[in-house]
Amino acid sequence: MDLKMENEKSKKKKKNGLLAFKSLFSFKSELGSDDDAATTPPYQPLPFLSPLANSVLSRCSKILQVQIEELQHQFDSDLLDDVKQPLVYARNFLEFCSFQALQVETIRPDYLSDKDFRRLMFDMMLAWEAPGVGNQETAASDEREVEDEDSWSLFYSDSTNMAVQVDDKKTVGADSFSRIAPACAIVADIITVHNLFDVLASSSGQRLHFLIYDKYLRSLEKVIKAVQNFSGPQMVSNLSLAEEEIILEVDGTVPTQPVLKHIGIAAWPGRLTLTNYALYFESGMGLYDKAVRYDLASDLKQIIKPELTGPLGARLFDKAVMYKSSSMVDPAYFEFPEFKGSSRRDYWLDICLEIFHAHNFARKYNLKEGQQSEALARAVLGIYRYRAVREAFKVSSSNYKTLLCFNLAESLPRGDAILETLSSRLILLNSAGNQCGLLGSPSATRQVVHPVSRVSLCRLGIISCKEVDIIGEATSLVGDVFVGEVNPLENAVKQSMKNIGRAEAAQATVDQVKVEGIDTNLAVMKELLFPLLGSINRLQLLASWKDPWKSMLFVVFVSYAIIRGWIKYALPALLVVLAVIMLWRRIIGKGRPLEPLKIIAPPPKNAVEQLLLLQEAISQLEALIQSGNIILLKVRALIFAVLPQATDRIGLLLVIMAFAFAFVPLKYLILLAFLESFTSNMPLRRISSERDLRRFREWWIRIPAAPVQLTKPDDKKTR
Repeated sequence: MDLKMENEKSKKKKKNGLLAFKSLFSFKSELGSDDDAATTPPYQPLPFLSPLANSVLSRCSKILQVQIEELQHQFDSDLLDDVKQPLVYARNFLEFCSFQALQVETIRPDYLSDKDFRRLMFDMMLAWEAPGVGNQETAASDEREVEDEDSWSLFYSDSTNMAVQVDDKKTVGADSFSRIAPACAIVADIITVHNLFDVLASSSGQRLHFLIYDKYLRSLEKVIKAVQNFSGPQMVSNLSLAEEEIILEVDGTVPTQPVLKHIGIAAWPGRLTLTNYALYFESGMGLYDKAVRYDLASDLKQIIKPELTGPLGARLFDKAVMYKSSSMVDPAYFEFPEFKGSSRRDYWLDICLEIFHAHNFARKYNLKEGQQSEALARAVLGIYRYRAVREAFKVSSSNYKTLLCFNLAESLPRGDAILETLSSRLILLNSAGNQCGLLGSPSATRQVVHPVSRVSLCRLGIISCKEVDIIGEATSLVGDVFVGEVNPLENAVKQSMKNIGRAEAAQATVDQVKVEGIDTNLAVMKELLFPLLGSINRLQLLASWKDPWKSMLFVVFVSYAIIRGWIKYALPALLVVLAVIMLWRRIIGKGRPLEPLKIIAPPPKNAVEQLLLLQEAISQLEALIQSGNIILLKVRALIFAVLPQATDRIGLLLVIMAFAFAFVPLKYLILLAFLESFTSNMPLRRISSERDLRRFREWWIRIPAAPVQLTKPDDKKTR
């Protein structure tokens, strides 16, 4: 009995210790503060909202300094009836209050460092998933204790996993994150918000924990502070930046992580700087020379791509970014040396392409100055988010998962539709200057578009604002979200995302059927072309007249078809037959997988045999190209009358052919060409045909080739 009581006491102490430790990772609610209780007037919770939604609503009311009844009155009177239907009333009212509270909170430049702001945004997401009274059980689960007490331990592999297991019930899904996060422009972009959620929730079963979200926002705050330090007078004066030009990223300042610039066979270290208009490279270490500017904004037919580089121009290391434009003689290669992988290079390639694509987007859709600045600000915010995720979670962007909106639009299927929708939204900026609209009101936001990205940069202290400040203070700003509605950009992204699965599935089948080796690939191609090769072999058999009766019937049938004019229906008939075969296979093979193509693999070859086979194939290709060049050179000699007698005959033949095409019906010319080529091997004509072919070869051999002179290129490489 005593032993049982001791065990119960031990469990109770352990449970209390768990709850105490759990409290370390939870912030106090506004209802639990004595100060709040003293300063906030009592309010009556709305009966149609869940406890968590009421808690969020009370905090929004305090931030806005507006009574909850007044907020509800604004919602009922100012918004459309579509967003006030009973089934969606609670969630839309929560969105309405949340968006307005976030607008007020983001006016402060240090809002990312405020842990209460970070907690409020996350609670908004939690409440969005459980807004109504019917979701009380779900909302209450956020306060449940960890039941498996015996499995709990202070010693986890890392602090994030430990905190996640302690606070494992407070998680949000992709839908709630994509609704609340884009309301704050620095936190998420409506185009890439789903990719951002996938990155943040990749290690937790596609449910986002507060500890991960909080870590992301704290990393974002560090990035903003680092960017603010870039604007020092020494760096700005050394680069000679324009008025609207801001520094986004700098690399090469640490001696152990240099950036090497290659031009020709020469290379030197230096500091690489990216702005929202150009790349700058300053050669040197510690003391830097005058910066060389590589433009990303002008239309100079720039090429930016990954490239191999190495010492003395050797192509050894896949760690460089190549920049080439029409204003340069030789391309510049920026190498990012590192011992393992090429994450530095990939990061710089992504952010450089983002700025490049943003300027291309502005030129393509003829955006004006203010519209172009908003597009660039959108790209800049995306780079900050990408950097924050990269530094906090050590991840890099992958195909279809990029956190940069313009890069994503370039890589997604139907990404041009996303850019068209974005351009149509930015065009509305012209009429947004002096108009005010209720935050999140569909009736207002359809006509009014504000430069939320530029205002966000201004409030964070990244750019100095003039007219942006006026717009930001005179209107209610929000990200690309409408209360109760889906943003057109989000619709365009979802439509594009539908094609990703099909593209990835198709690419997976392509990767599966790829085979190695020249001989193996030739065997596969031969098997795939078997129907065509079989038809060609049958035609050759008929043309050889080994079976005279079949050949004669074929000649008579084709000749009759040509005379009757049926030959023009040959291609349409072939296409119809193929279509009928495809439809028939679709009907009879419905639901059955396609049988794999069986190919007899050639004997395996080692690396040396593969190289010899490749060398033989290259030799055959070279011989084929040489024969083609000889034919062209002999034709050139005939045209320029190197051999006058042959030129006279060719000229006369060309005149006769011209008269024939002019005055003889085309079907008779086709019939003549068919009979000449197909009956040349019949027994009556074989001897004369062989004699005529021999005479033609002898005549062709006597024609000289036109002369060719090879000159060395003028090599003026920059050293």
